[in-house]
Amino acid sequence: MYLNKAFIIGNLTRDPELKAIPSGIKVCSFSVATNRVWKDKNGARQEAADYHNIVVFGRQAETVAQYMKKGSQVMIEGRMQTRSWDDATTNTKKYRTEVIADRVQFGSSGPGKSGGASESSVKSSSSNQSEDDSSLDTIEYPDEQINAEDIPF
Repeated sequence: MYLNKAFIIGNLTRDPELKAIPSGIKVCSFSVATNRVWKDKNGARQEAADYHNIVVFGRQAETVAQYMKKGSQVMIEGRMQTRSWDDATTNTKKYRTEVIADRVQFGSSGPGKSGGASESSVKSSSSNQSEDDSSLDTIEYPDEQINAEDIPF
């Protein structure tokens, strides 16, 4: 059995670039940064960032290019793929590893803002529900960042 599945949650490092291949299908590419925090053997806090190249096709590519920008939080679900080509200028073989996204989910858009539809759009689209029911459709994110060291397990 084989499995090639990637889940990436991070922030865009640059604005998405939207292009079209000769067949007319839209392709959007961008990079996502993820952080790692750990303590070394001396107990000092260490932090490192990893950068991931993401490629999205079709309607999702258009949506990402329209709504996402540098710094936006995003969750990517997809597969890893490495492609290669011969670089004519240096006469060497080049490689690039990318995550080909099957699903892109937008994250929170900033402190105090929810990630999905705003509360006002939920209320207007569901006028038959009570005001309490519509507040269940949104998630309020905390203003401060959660420190991994504060988690008791």
